[in-house]
Amino acid sequence: MNCKYKYPLRNSFRLERPTIKDAYMNSLATDLDARQTANIVAQLSELLLSPTLVMATTPKNLKLTAISAKDGASTIECWQLSAPFGSSSQAGTVGAVFTRLGDTGNTSYTILPPKFDGGLHTAPAVQYVAFTAGKAVLSLPNSPETATIQGGRNGLIFAADTADVSKQGHITKYPGKKETIALQIPTVNGEIPAHTVLHTGPC
Repeated sequence: MNCKYKYPLRNSFRLERPTIKDAYMNSLATDLDARQTANIVAQLSELLLSPTLVMATTPKNLKLTAISAKDGASTIECWQLSAPFGSSSQAGTVGAVFTRLGDTGNTSYTILPPKFDGGLHTAPAVQYVAFTAGKAVLSLPNSPETATIQGGRNGLIFAADTADVSKQGHITKYPGKKETIALQIPTVNGEIPAHTVLHTGPC
């Protein structure tokens, strides 16, 4: 028996090869998308790095962990310094943000060996301490409160529990496997910068 199709397959599926014109137009679209993407990335980069945005995303005031004293005993507190951040006009840092820490005195650079135990002591002076590398753990003799300070961006603290206001002081240990680097920056005349105590415990 012979089988014949009564109706032609007019709408049969055909796989057509793209023409040269199609390939050219697709290429233009791809290049345009790439250029648009590059322009968008460049514009976003300029925006993210602009001083205006930096100012908008920078906190208005510096917060740092402080060792203070109350009723003859050392305390750990989170301070917000009153001096605000501003835009620098100084050569080399124009457009960057900065805040003033007040007048400071004779600064020392200290290298603390790994696993070093500083023991129980009062602050030798009213001072900023900037840990640039390593780790310090601060604790109090009659309190479970502790503060772990990682060297680097958030390594700045303030120590004000000198012997005239704290009977025992605080304990400092350096448990890291590498050296800890500390800059000790005393203030002139033992001045404590204007600040607000945000809460007890570290920032």
